[in-house]
Amino acid sequence: MKASKPNITIVKIGGNVIDDPVALSKVLTAFSKTDGPKILVHGGGKEASKIAQSLGLEPQMIDGRRITDQHMLDVVVMTYAGLINKRIVAQLNARQSIAIGFSGADGNTIVSEKRKNPDIDFGFVGDIIAVNKEPLTKILEQNIVPVFCAITHDGNGQLLNTNADTIASELSSTLSEIYTVKLIYCFEKQGVLINSNDDDSVIPAITRSKYRDLLEIGAIHSGMIPKLDNCFLALSKGVDRVIIGNPAVLENPNTQCTTISL
Repeated sequence: MKASKPNITIVKIGGNVIDDPVALSKVLTAFSKTDGPKILVHGGGKEASKIAQSLGLEPQMIDGRRITDQHMLDVVVMTYAGLINKRIVAQLNARQSIAIGFSGADGNTIVSEKRKNPDIDFGFVGDIIAVNKEPLTKILEQNIVPVFCAITHDGNGQLLNTNADTIASELSSTLSEIYTVKLIYCFEKQGVLINSNDDDSVIPAITRSKYRDLLEIGAIHSGMIPKLDNCFLALSKGVDRVIIGNPAVLENPNTQCTTISL
């Protein structure tokens, strides 16, 4: 009889959750109480933009994606891998979770390549090509909680700014070979909204066909498109369950949220 795989929970936090100390404290408390192996992934784009502006740099975005020149790369590395990551690690350790901060360069865990786009030069933006599961599984076996920021590397010494939703998806997909993975995208809303101006218009479930319909009518747009693309990619690569919701979903699985399925 084939043995069942152990469970793991991978949570990506972003949006106003990171910027709001109360919301962040709530999600970290709930996350620290989650049973079994777990990984936290975080973004931090708003904080990076604020720091860049304080240094006289004007953030550049195209379709919700950051253009990362050398100066902006320095800012995002300092902000993501430094300031935000260490704040989160310290708060998790204060909650009796043994947490260690990671970028993709640490332990050679996530290797990317510089984005190739014929029309737009995104600068030092990375698209993931490999996740090294061996060091991750050894760390998880020691009951250590990896906390990943949105920085990877190319294997040749170059750091790259990488979408945190994609990092969560790729970590989940790779670890699904060993674990039964629940992937949670956690932000300030209760889920995906049919009307972005109505916080109560949560769509309880989205399938691929439903997603196509929502795209056609323009209900899904902006940053929610790459997020959902990453959700479906994770499911197609073996991830067991994908949820989009707010911090309450970590405390109570019956909380209103959006479940993604193929």
